[in-house]
Amino acid sequence: MQLPRDAVLLRIFFGEEDKHNHLPLYEAIVLKAREMHLAGATVMRGCIGYGHSTRLHTNKILRLSQDLPLVVEIVDSQSKIDTFLPVLDRMMTSGLVTLEKVQVLQYGSEMMSPAVQA
Repeated sequence: MQLPRDAVLLRIFFGEEDKHNHLPLYEAIVLKAREMHLAGATVMRGCIGYGHSTRLHTNKILRLSQDLPLVVEIVDSQSKIDTFLPVLDRMMTSGLVTLEKVQVLQYGSEMMSPAVQA
């Protein structure tokens, strides 16, 4: 699979206790992205964070939270991300979704040729 040099980064923020169809939301998002042939997805767990409620979610021992912040990142072409967004919207009940333009310098094991980078 090739990714265009000019791509889009989809970043999805929510809590690890969020669910979709009895699955953890992060797992449901990654499985759906894979099913829709997006280039890849990565889930990262935060050690502290807060959202619209301003309630802190942390892994500190004295304030142990079971709902740590998670971020799913997906990079692909604008058109593939645009196709995925309505699906994602139906999966989420709350959270934050951001998009930003990115330049893909490497995808997979081979470096992009200088002609592609120019």
